[in-house]
Amino acid sequence: MTDFLVKRFIKNSTDVNDPAVRTAYGNLAGAVGIFCNVLLCAAKLAVGTLFGSISITADAVNNLSDASSSVITLVGFRLSAKPADDEHPYGHARIEYLAGLAVSVMILVIGVELARSSIGKILSPTAVEFSLVTVAVLLLSIGVKLWMAAFNKKVGRRIGSAALEATAMDSRNDVISTAAVLAASVVSGLTGLELDGWMGLGVALFILWSGVGILKETVDPLLGEAPSEELTDYIGKKVMSYDGVLGTHDLMVHDYGPGRRFASVHVEMAAENDVMQSHDIIDNIERDFQENDHISLIIHYDPILTGDDAVGTAREWVKELVRSISPELSIHDFRMVQGPSHTNLIFDTVVPHNFPLSDAALRKRIQSLVETHDAGETKYYAVVTIDHSYAAIPGACKTDGKE
Repeated sequence: MTDFLVKRFIKNSTDVNDPAVRTAYGNLAGAVGIFCNVLLCAAKLAVGTLFGSISITADAVNNLSDASSSVITLVGFRLSAKPADDEHPYGHARIEYLAGLAVSVMILVIGVELARSSIGKILSPTAVEFSLVTVAVLLLSIGVKLWMAAFNKKVGRRIGSAALEATAMDSRNDVISTAAVLAASVVSGLTGLELDGWMGLGVALFILWSGVGILKETVDPLLGEAPSEELTDYIGKKVMSYDGVLGTHDLMVHDYGPGRRFASVHVEMAAENDVMQSHDIIDNIERDFQENDHISLIIHYDPILTGDDAVGTAREWVKELVRSISPELSIHDFRMVQGPSHTNLIFDTVVPHNFPLSDAALRKRIQSLVETHDAGETKYYAVVTIDHSYAAIPGACKTDGKE
């Protein structure tokens, strides 16, 4: 069914990096969500009102909130597709995150109100009339929500939308909550136990839990969460795949909404190579990321000496000394300044977040290791700059001898 809808309503559906195609996916998902949730809400509201069930009514209101969420998602996709302008030079794609934030707040408000109503039903219970119609409606709801969960998950993964994947999770949660309401209705009908208020409270708490989860998922990218390891690994390996690139470091990724990523990275290349040739390679890398990955990548060129054996040897043993402190540490921008009485080794050390040593303590530790290193008659001093990592690149910062 998902593939049928995609082929029927979305042109060029395979080109998911095209903003227009991505918006079309969002519009389809929003329309499907509105139709299905309004249908379920109407059916459950009729049954809950007819048979006096607060838990079924609560589940109906939950479907109404889901429909409202689909409306907000639909509007969010359309607004986020607006092109950049003078006031918003990086585009409007973050509106999708704001739409998710509005949905989560609305879900929390509804959850609190449903919890209040359910507590009232617990304190003043009333009999709930059991009916096969109730069972049929709830079973229909479970089936529809299972399909919606699969639909939104598939579409969300296809276009890389956290909002749609959160919607898929919400649909899965609805399956659980509706199954709980169905169980309460059956037990109450067969045994006479008044579980309606308790089950309504359970549904309300489940709604609140889902709202908090969606709230976190939408707030994190707005605050500036770290890029995924998958993305940083991909960027690092792709940059390193180009001939002439010896290492990378200082990767920064800024997310301005789905499909609107800007990044910068330092690339180490042999200083002995022709500068114009190195510049041409860098231009090709930036163009590759822009055209094929829709990532605006800015590369800083770091020339390193590869033909000087003394520099290469010193770089290797300093790298090993630093890694002896922690395998998480790495070095870059290594230079060696020789003097009559001593030699300065100048380099940056990349430190991950939450590293146990302070910058000053780590610098002192590295300097001590370098100064006490047995290097014959030569006396070495370390001039260390502590460089904090914003995005680790697995396998990067390695000079492999490529030229």
